[in-house]
Amino acid sequence: MPSYYDIIGDIHGHAEELVELLLELGYQRHGQGLRHADRMAIFVGDLIDRGPAIAEVIRIARSMLDAGDARLVMGNHEFNAIAFHTAVPGSANQWFREHSEKNRKQHQATLDQLSTRELADAIAWFRTLPVAVELDGVRVVHAAWMEDGIDEINRSLDTFGRFTPEFLAEATRTPSELYKAVEDVLKGPELKLPAGHEIVDKSGHVRDTVRVKWYEQPAGRTYRGYHFGSDDVPDLAIHPSAVEGLVGYPADAPPVLVGHYWLTGTPVALAVNVACTDYSVAKNGKLVAYRWDGETALSAQKFHWVGKE
Repeated sequence: MPSYYDIIGDIHGHAEELVELLLELGYQRHGQGLRHADRMAIFVGDLIDRGPAIAEVIRIARSMLDAGDARLVMGNHEFNAIAFHTAVPGSANQWFREHSEKNRKQHQATLDQLSTRELADAIAWFRTLPVAVELDGVRVVHAAWMEDGIDEINRSLDTFGRFTPEFLAEATRTPSELYKAVEDVLKGPELKLPAGHEIVDKSGHVRDTVRVKWYEQPAGRTYRGYHFGSDDVPDLAIHPSAVEGLVGYPADAPPVLVGHYWLTGTPVALAVNVACTDYSVAKNGKLVAYRWDGETALSAQKFHWVGKE
């Protein structure tokens, strides 16, 4: 197995950019996928939704996994799709992810582009995916490497089966430990704002929670300073009780690569050993890869991308 990896950000149905990026990285066509002579691709999840060629992205990624040329961790969009298409046992027309206008809109491109058979096949495949991988000293997870959360998810998968109705019932029950683990690992930890405060996020949704820089220490921070993103967050001090369990990502831990966060601009590491590869290809941004060659300190020079500069 290769010991060097190309970690590729959220693709969201952009097959043309995926092929272009892989070819630029030295991969060559192999069956329905692509192969590198001595490297492996790792996809950070969110293959589906939003983009124009979702079936083709699934075909490429799955072919590469089947051939041993790639690995894939689950994104929140794969998890949401499983829940959206899994009926609550004993209930009429009820699903583990509500078929609301908001949820359907987010998933609509996949519903439009995949046949009933293709969709069922994709959901069955998604159930087999890990939520995190660690290979040869590098870690990959969709949103946040939270050791306790990853352990909780894996224990629950062993107990309930791989994203079965029993697993989903616990994973969607607030405030269960599994619910919190899935939220943290696949969507990123969030903090609730003090009473009376809310924000309007970049999608126009009113929220009373903010996504945070889980890889940094929260002590002494304000909500604005600890917020991960560009939303207009109030500059209020965070009470220590609000960040219990958030301790940052140790500087001596293995490097970890994530996606999920819709970053823009020129890719850079978030910390000495933390980097994000999601640079908003589905919003006219870039499809980004980080080319990891065994280093413990991540470098801006190791990012590669296609799309807008």
